[in-house]
Amino acid sequence: MADSIRVLIADDDPLVRVGLSLVLGAAPEVEIVGEAGDGAEAIEMARDLRPDVVLMDVRMPRMDGLAATEVLRRDGPEPAIIVLTTFDTDEYLLGALRLGANGFLLKDIAPVEILNAVRRAAAGESILAPAVLPRLIDYAVGRTGTGRAGPADHGAGDPADGARAAGSERRDRAVTTLRRLSERERIVAEAVATGRSNAEISAELHMSVPTVKAYVSRLLDKLGCANRVQIAILIHEAR
Repeated sequence: MADSIRVLIADDDPLVRVGLSLVLGAAPEVEIVGEAGDGAEAIEMARDLRPDVVLMDVRMPRMDGLAATEVLRRDGPEPAIIVLTTFDTDEYLLGALRLGANGFLLKDIAPVEILNAVRRAAAGESILAPAVLPRLIDYAVGRTGTGRAGPADHGAGDPADGARAAGSERRDRAVTTLRRLSERERIVAEAVATGRSNAEISAELHMSVPTVKAYVSRLLDKLGCANRVQIAILIHEAR
């Protein structure tokens, strides 16, 4: 990563874009390289400007932030994508993370936390708002949510049975995938799943930060994950 952190802001609200630019631009190491008003524009600008981090709103015209995240992630693991939204819904949370976003934050967090999230994302870490972590665990594993069925879910069979079956299948796949790890790699993966930073894992497991980074890189490769959030989902699915 270069000395500066290049950031692209994607939000359909001009006032939000200005506010984020002012907050982030005040940090000497952050460079705002562009502002996009919708997902399609965000994709075009990300490909052209090569930012380190994209702050991506969800609800935007032409193409929403989730669709844009999916397209950018097909291009590769960079840039880091933080979904930043006012809409605290499970659909957006899990949709963003399963599509490869590096983090999910709500717009009501303190400006300094947004800046910290950008720094962590640029360093290769995952970011989750504290309020959404318990729901990530529950919904990713398929333990809850049977009451959220839509109109198309009526018909034969109990939706709860289908949800339990799907959760069991995800657990079996996750358990099989995690068997690829050594004992030490599994310990690091468990620490990653708690949302700890590299520095925090380093202190807890008595490793140097470069060693933690090397372990995380191996985990991403072995597990076929795009980022640390997907490692966390696998760990929680296996429980």
